This record gives sequence, structure tokens and C-alpha cells, in this order.
Amino acid sequence: MAHHLARVLLVLGALSLSGCAAFSPDSGMTAVSELTSQTIKKDVAFVRTAEGAGAVDARVRQLLSRTLTAETAVQVALLNNKGLQAAYNELALAETDLIEQSLPPNPVFSVSRISGNGASEIERQVVGDILALATLPFRSDIARERFRQAQLRAALATLRLAADVRRAYVRAVAGNEMVVLLTDAKATAESTAQLAVKLGETGSVNKLDQAREQVFYAETTADLATARQAATSAREKLARLMGLWDDGLDFRLPNALPPLPRPQALPSIEADAVAHRIDLQIARLELTALAKSLNLTEATRFVTLLDLAGISRRTQDPESAPFRERGFDVQFQIPIFDGGEVRVRQAAETYNLAFNRLTERAVNVRSEARDAYRVYRSTYDIASHYQREILPLRKIITEEMQLRFSSMQVDIFALLTEARQRLASLRGAIDARQNFFLAQSELQTAVNGGGAPAAGGDNPTNIAAAAPADGGH
Repeated sequence: MAHHLARVLLVLGALSLSGCAAFSPDSGMTAVSELTSQTIKKDVAFVRTAEGAGAVDARVRQLLSRTLTAETAVQVALLNNKGLQAAYNELALAETDLIEQSLPPNPVFSVSRISGNGASEIERQVVGDILALATLPFRSDIARERFRQAQLRAALATLRLAADVRRAYVRAVAGNEMVVLLTDAKATAESTAQLAVKLGETGSVNKLDQAREQVFYAETTADLATARQAATSAREKLARLMGLWDDGLDFRLPNALPPLPRPQALPSIEADAVAHRIDLQIARLELTALAKSLNLTEATRFVTLLDLAGISRRTQDPESAPFRERGFDVQFQIPIFDGGEVRVRQAAETYNLAFNRLTERAVNVRSEARDAYRVYRSTYDIASHYQREILPLRKIITEEMQLRFSSMQVDIFALLTEARQRLASLRGAIDARQNFFLAQSELQTAVNGGGAPAAGGDNPTNIAAAAPADGGH
């Protein structure tokens, strides 16, 4: 009997092994690469070998050899950021969980020997977890859903990094543009302040006007120092996101933001966001896995322990011939005090919790998409208004003031007052374009995902109480 039971356990284990998952050659990165290439049109790489690291370093050096655009900065970060590589390591670890949950429980073999007064007894046992074998297909299916979630979380980390790089790039380039503008303004203010001092020495300018010109120069100097600090900090943040070490910190950035593009018309922005947001896809898979776990919990609510052991015992006595005994041992839990109601209730409430969070997230996604598009269009209109109306009018005013100054119709102080106003308009135009490009990045984030983690994070709901025993894994 024990021999037959052992054979049964081995056969069941072999059948289970035939359906086990195997490690993929890329640790599930194919799905991540497909998702990111569809949304941001960029390459990703999971670096695990010296050859792969060398290829990535060569590609990064090539991208850094020319002036960076927003797209090349994103590509450098996706290849070189070690935090993103850590997220891909987590995906590889998730695959190990999938393989573990797809394997049947190992049988336990035990041998005991008792002897005394010339007699001896040898007992052998092969113990297998029958319940774990019976539920293996269900647990494996749940593990595959979990692994799919891990792939989406890796893709979400990729999109978040890309969005962070775009924002940092816009701020760094806008900072450079502001520094260039204020550098020119400081030179002009310094010249006018020196002119005011000379005119004051001849008595042509009173102390009040002299002080006004000098304070304008002093304020412009302070603004330039502040702008340089902000530009340096923005550049450092961009360097951190791109994962650059000492040899890559001399990367080049343009001194001005690009011209305004044509605005996008997105009439189906809400539907696009609900269909494409990766965080929503993660929540949907979580709900699916919880539903399967709930069904498994209900199916095993009364029996959570079922072990079958084949026993072979050989007894040898010096006064009689040796004899052999065979049998089996079954262990199962008697549901006297706990009939599984607690585990079923935990699983049901965990499912309801995940369902409500998914519904809340869907509502928020629609609202975020609408708001992101409104901000995108409003910032475009403001930046375009500066380009079409304010700056051309300021240019006309400057030219006319210079003509009147040349013909001595206005004095130097009227010209300087207009220069201050024009500087304010130019600074406003830079801020408006920066806000637009930031809003453009936020709009892409609202549609595809990759923004700041939602309240409660992206971690799957804890269903430890809802899952059945793992059969000794």
C-alpha cells in the first residue's frame, strides 16, 4: 500500500511539473518594452551582464555627445537610471514568485530507526500535501495575474521616470533662457546706472532718479543670481534623473525653449485615459486576481490541511523472523471551531475594498484627464498670447521710444522705464512657455499614466488572509 501511495504522489507531482512555468529569457521585459514603445516611443534595457552594460554606456555617450533635446534626455534616463534598473530587478523577483507558485510542493521523505535488546525497527514515510497539489492550477493562475501586475508596475515606473525627466528638462532649459535674458538686462542696467551717476555729477539728474537707476541695477543683479541658482539646481536634478556620473555632467542644453507647437485637439481625452492608464490596468488585474482568490478560498474553506503519507515499516527481532508492515497516514484539519467563515469574509471584504478603490481611481482618472487638458489649452493660449500680442507690441513701443529719444522728444528715464516694462514682459513670456511645456507633459501623463502615485500607492491589496495555504512553499 505504501509503495502504491508513493507512486501516486510521484505521478501527481510529475503531472503538475508538466504544466509548470519556466523562467523567461528576459524576466518579463518584453511586455514592458512593448508598453513603453507604444506610449513614449523609447527603448528600455534591463542591464544584467557586462556586455549589456557596455552597450548601454556606448549608447549613452553617443546621446550625450550632442546638445540634448527632451527626447534624448528621456532616452538617456531610461537606459542609465539605476533606480529604474532596480524596478526591473523587482520584476525579475516577481517572476521567481510566479515560478515558485507554479511548482508542486516537494514530498517529504523521512526515515526512523529504533533498536534495543537486539531488536530493531526501521520506518520509512513519504508525505505529500494533497490539497496543495489539487489547488496548484488555481494558485498558478493567480500568480500569473500577479506577475502581469508586476510587469505593469515596471512599465509605470518607466513612464514616471520619463515624465520626471521631461519636467526637469523644461525647467533646466527655461532656467538657461532666463539667465541669458537677465544677463543682458544686467548689462543694460549697469550702463544706465553709470550714466545716471555721471549725469548726477553735472547736476542734470537728481538723487531720486539716480537712486531709481541704481536700485534697478541692484535688483536685476539679485534676480540674475537667483536665476542662475535655479538653473543650476534644475540641471543637477536632470543629471540625477539621467543617472550621470562625473564623466557625463558636462552635457549641453539649449539656451531657449523650442517654439510653441500646434495645440492638440483631444475630444475623447477621458475615454483615452480610462483605456490606456497603466495604473487602472494594474487595479483591474488586482481585482481579477482577488476574484480568483475568493473562489479558491470558498472552495477550500472547510479543508485547509490534507496530508497523505505512505508508510513502510520493517521490524527485526532475534527471536523471530523479520517482518514488514505497510500502510498510510492521512492528516486533515477538523473544522470544529473555524469553519472557514473568517477567511471567506476576509477575502470578500478585500475584494470589495479593491473594487471600490478601482472605481474611485477611474473617477479620478477621468477628472485628472479633463483638468490636464484644460490646463494644457489655457497655458497654450496664454503663451501664444504673449507671442502674438504682448511681445510684438512691446517691440513696437521700444522702437518708437528709441526714435523719440533720438529726436529728443523723451528723456533717458522714460526710455529706461519702458526697458523695465519690456523686461517684465519677456520674463512673463518665458514663464508662460515653460508652463505650457510642463502642462504638455502632464497631459501625456494623465492619458498614459506615470504621475505621482495615488493615495495608497500602487502596491497590490494585501490578500494574505484570503489566500489558501501554499502547500509548504
